[in-house]
Amino acid sequence: MAEPPLAQNGSKSGPGSVKSGKSKGGSARSKSKGKDGVPSPVTTAKDNPSADPRTMRRIIAEDPEWSLATVPLLTDLCIVHIVNNFEHNPLLDELKPKHRAKVLEKISTNIPLKVTAHLISDEGYWQRCCKARWDICDVSQYGGSWKRMYFERNLEHIIEHFVPERTNMDVVTDVLPLSGEYIKRLNIKQLLPPIKEETKKDDDTSETGSELGDGPEVDHFEFGPVFEKLPHLEEFGVTYGVKDCGMNFEWNLFQFTTRDCLLISKAVKSCKTLQKFHLCRSKVDDDKVRVLISHLLDHPSLTELDLSHNMIGDSGARAAGKLINRSRVVKMNLCDNKIGAPGALAIGHAVSKNTTLKCLDLRLNRLGDDGGQAICKALLKNSTLTDLNIGSNNMTEPTASILSQVLTTNTTIRTINLSCNRVGPDGGKQLQEGMEENSTVLEMDLRLTEAGQESEYCINQILKKNREDDRQLRLQNEKNKQSS
Repeated sequence: MAEPPLAQNGSKSGPGSVKSGKSKGGSARSKSKGKDGVPSPVTTAKDNPSADPRTMRRIIAEDPEWSLATVPLLTDLCIVHIVNNFEHNPLLDELKPKHRAKVLEKISTNIPLKVTAHLISDEGYWQRCCKARWDICDVSQYGGSWKRMYFERNLEHIIEHFVPERTNMDVVTDVLPLSGEYIKRLNIKQLLPPIKEETKKDDDTSETGSELGDGPEVDHFEFGPVFEKLPHLEEFGVTYGVKDCGMNFEWNLFQFTTRDCLLISKAVKSCKTLQKFHLCRSKVDDDKVRVLISHLLDHPSLTELDLSHNMIGDSGARAAGKLINRSRVVKMNLCDNKIGAPGALAIGHAVSKNTTLKCLDLRLNRLGDDGGQAICKALLKNSTLTDLNIGSNNMTEPTASILSQVLTTNTTIRTINLSCNRVGPDGGKQLQEGMEENSTVLEMDLRLTEAGQESEYCINQILKKNREDDRQLRLQNEKNKQSS
């Protein structure tokens, strides 16, 4: 039998053979498949027109990272515009809370206070302002308020760098209406005197003046107009002196003049909300403290007076004793002055009749045994004082003897400081005898008193027992409150 003729494509064909229905395109597609039927990545321009660069539209972007997803929202563009123009067109209350929060996070901390003072109450913004301006920010000293911290420290900085007769008063008066509602405390650490013009003097005259330390009296910043604009001021402290003067030291940088005393006295008297007043390290003498206290008598709200590290003597101490019974003072600090026995007698007489004073600090004075005994005898009659500090006053055994009597009868005193007084072993034994009958004293400082190790040990054991009893009593009182 003859073989069937070959087809044009080289395959055998016969009468019963069927021609393949595949077109040329199909054959091309079959060629593009591999052995396992997986499409080949190599395709022709007909099958995939996009593979031909000549038929594709090419776009070359200037920013290779650009994409449609990076287009900002219209609200974000509006927020950026508000932030950039906030100083000239402040918009805040009109915004929704979520948009307002974004604006407060982005606005500059250098915007003038006339724009932000009454408009922004957000603590986060004022926290940024404080940290941008000062390295150390302890908000716990300002009642947890960053806004209060900023305004108080800002005004303190302005006053501390104010030069009388040179700085424009508008610097202070412009900021007071913006700050008044938020300031409760001012602590002025320095006051600059006016800058005096240099005058030519003879060499002999200048040397004599420098030796004597005499110079023209200079008056400092006046606080009266400031206090009028601070309706919520509760605590005020000031030091009349200059910090870090270095080689520019002059005695007149540390003068507290008579006019200064009169001005500050009137300012404190006019501030009816003031509760705490501190005038330390300002060379306040007897004459000036009498002027000051004469304005503080019958003050409606003053509860704490600190006149420590000054030059107050017996005459000033008598004025302080008068203030104790003609005010609502609860705490008085007169440490590191020049008070002797006569001044202590006046203070003791006032304490014996007083019913409000709770804390009295007389350390680093010159009371001696006469003054110490006067103070201790006052405690035999007083029933409100809880804290007494008479350390470093040249006291000896006679004072310890009177104090021993106080320990047996007084039931309100809680803390006693007798450090740096040579009471000696005999005085230590008398204090021990008094403490054996006392159950209320919680602390007694006997360092450098030469009271004897045995007496100090016994006293410390009694103090530990008193503290433990006091703790148990407080716990019991808390339980009773909770149950009721």
